[in-house]
Amino acid sequence: MLGQTITAGVLVAFILYIDRFFEPIRDLSRRYDSLQSTMIGWERIMGLLDTPVEVQDAPQARELPVIQGEVTFEHVSFHYSDDPAPILSDIDLHIRPGETVALVGETGAGKTTMVKLLSRFHDPTEGCILVDGHDLCSVTQASLRRQMGVVLQDPFLFNGTVAENIRFGRLAATDAEVETAAKAVGAHDFIVNLRKGYETSVEEGGVMLSVGQRQLLSFARALLADPRILILDEATSSVDTQTEQIIQKALARLLKGRTSFVIAHRLSTITNADRIVVIHDGRIIEQGTHTELLENQGMYYNLYQTGFQE
Repeated sequence: MLGQTITAGVLVAFILYIDRFFEPIRDLSRRYDSLQSTMIGWERIMGLLDTPVEVQDAPQARELPVIQGEVTFEHVSFHYSDDPAPILSDIDLHIRPGETVALVGETGAGKTTMVKLLSRFHDPTEGCILVDGHDLCSVTQASLRRQMGVVLQDPFLFNGTVAENIRFGRLAATDAEVETAAKAVGAHDFIVNLRKGYETSVEEGGVMLSVGQRQLLSFARALLADPRILILDEATSSVDTQTEQIIQKALARLLKGRTSFVIAHRLSTITNADRIVVIHDGRIIEQGTHTELLENQGMYYNLYQTGFQE
């Protein structure tokens, strides 16, 4: 161009043609990377779908009738199929209808495994679990879980409105019932301050809400479902002290009249339980009220001294 052999327009056109020539090559490379990632994801999905279901209904399984909430663990032991080391060993426990039981112990003691067995995510390797005298292995899983509620440490919210996520506990609930449940657990005040109130979209996983707000919605969902057996697995560990004070009042109503299992590390969550069961290395070593266990000065007393004091 400087020698006036070609014009500036020809030079620019040449450079652009070269760029256009390599563009599909670069695009093909990007698509190959996407294809590789897709194939790996596909293999994982198919592997999950091909995984055999360990817990299945018995051929003659019957529907569990409406229960009162009596739960009995009879010589229950459990270990995973790929690991013979026992998780629970010879658990004997009887819970009366409407009783609130706090499960306490060090991490890995077997607290969560007990409620997993009660929810029938696994079957005991020895012994049996009875609900109102019905062996869980003899009833359908759907009829059992319809009468159970679970609130986890990290609740999951679906991509939808606040009202839809609360109504997930009982799909036939009216708007008034959803609002009543939210008021009961102290969630109504922050909901009405959202951009669209109960019709505000929370997006996948509830990213639009704080951890404490998500937890309050999970309480409202459980209350609306009105389960006969309620499981709280570290349900207040992710909330701040101020929010915990709000939901402690809601817990009193949520637990009233229901058989409840509470797994917690906060003293305020378990001191009001009807009974505290201390688990160590998969065995029950103590049980009683908060006062009784402190007087015994056993393992619960040591846990209280080291970790529970606030």
